[in-house]
Amino acid sequence: MVKNFVVWLSQSSKLEMEDAGPRSEAQSYWMVAESKGWFGNQEKVRWKALTEEHARDSFENLLFSVCRFRELTGSYPQNITVVGYDFKKERFVNLHRSAIRFPELRFFYLGTPAATSSREAALKGEALVRTQFEHDPYACLGSLRRKKIGRDPFHRSIPYPNGCPEIQGLFRYCSASPYTGSLPWA
Repeated sequence: MVKNFVVWLSQSSKLEMEDAGPRSEAQSYWMVAESKGWFGNQEKVRWKALTEEHARDSFENLLFSVCRFRELTGSYPQNITVVGYDFKKERFVNLHRSAIRFPELRFFYLGTPAATSSREAALKGEALVRTQFEHDPYACLGSLRRKKIGRDPFHRSIPYPNGCPEIQGLFRYCSASPYTGSLPWA
């Protein structure tokens, strides 16, 4: 039984997605790995590498990936490891994990450094986004909602929470206060 999973983080701007066409960023990463023979690990990795195609922001990256895991395995993960830029760790560990009430001791973040030439701008942007998520943890109001809608130029249907009936309340929740409904991992 699979009990752990890893979330690779990515979202694109509307312009990037319009330029690329209706292929998701997750699909493009999968295709690069495939074209490179899974960097010498094809036998171990390829059959385990699955994508989540619908996330439009970092909170959805986490929530949708948990639901996708449930769809594919029939259960929710016992542990989650997120891989992303090191400067996003605080947001994922303290805000997004907290918003879905996933246990802190079973949530891990592996940070990779951003390019030094863009790091200062990235840190400024991260501070702004973190502040926005502090006030709108579910990204359902104001600027975070507008940004999320703008990241879907093809108006794709999001299949969630289908396949995850136990957490449908979390998908529909919109408030600055923490979600208090029942969750399978709480």
